[in-house]
Amino acid sequence: MTSFHLHLVSDATGETVASVARACMAQFEGVHPIQHNWWLVRTQAQAERVIAGIEEHPGIVLFTVVDGGVRGVLEEACRHLKVPCIPLLDPAMAALAGHLGVEMQHKPGRQYQLDAEYFRRIDAMQFTLAHDDGQLMEDIEDADIVLVGVSRTSKTPTCMYIANRGLKCANYPLVPGVPLPPQLEAVKAPLVIGLTKDPKSLSEIRRARLRLLNEREETEYAQFEKVKEEVQQARRLFSRHGWPVVDVTRRSIEEASATIIQLYAQHAGLESSSS
Repeated sequence: MTSFHLHLVSDATGETVASVARACMAQFEGVHPIQHNWWLVRTQAQAERVIAGIEEHPGIVLFTVVDGGVRGVLEEACRHLKVPCIPLLDPAMAALAGHLGVEMQHKPGRQYQLDAEYFRRIDAMQFTLAHDDGQLMEDIEDADIVLVGVSRTSKTPTCMYIANRGLKCANYPLVPGVPLPPQLEAVKAPLVIGLTKDPKSLSEIRRARLRLLNEREETEYAQFEKVKEEVQQARRLFSRHGWPVVDVTRRSIEEASATIIQLYAQHAGLESSSS
């Protein structure tokens, strides 16, 4: 395993630069970055502290800093230290400015302003927390998306990820022998999506869950044949209601959420990018 120092510098929360670094590093086998995170770097004094860290552990610098003075200090220091210093946003921002004929504002953190979009996301997360695991079904019509699935199909974390994109998301757990609540049977406005998973994988996940709970005795909850039957019954339910199905077996939360958001955009008659 080859290791190296990787400095991520941002004038905001670091979400963008961290995501790009993660996506890039996923393409390299046998390489381990020793990651140094420098967030909310907005003054030259703060940049100097970053430079001291780079001097102590020289390595590649990826940055998303828009203030000319701050980035100038950082770039000059990296030239002196002879380490790569890569401005991630520059190509996209230059292309946009040239195409639009509009000058950049060079104001850090503008994507995190307390505007209507921000409060829409907060509202969506509060709604999603209140409607987790089948709670408050009486106002399920206020949801944008409802996820339905058997136990351990990642309903809750998927809902929270989607809520952070500004969509109100509820979820309902399917339990063998328990009928759907009438509110879900009659739901009209929200997009209802069924989540499913390969029974073998689901059985293994449930066994691991039971071990974490110190449950030593094998129960129907994790038995492969019972799990297989449970998944088949869920699929029949989804088919009967005409609900689209997303298989989360080999999908991360992010990938499953992206598919669900695309389905919602189609359902709502929106372009997928607007979601």
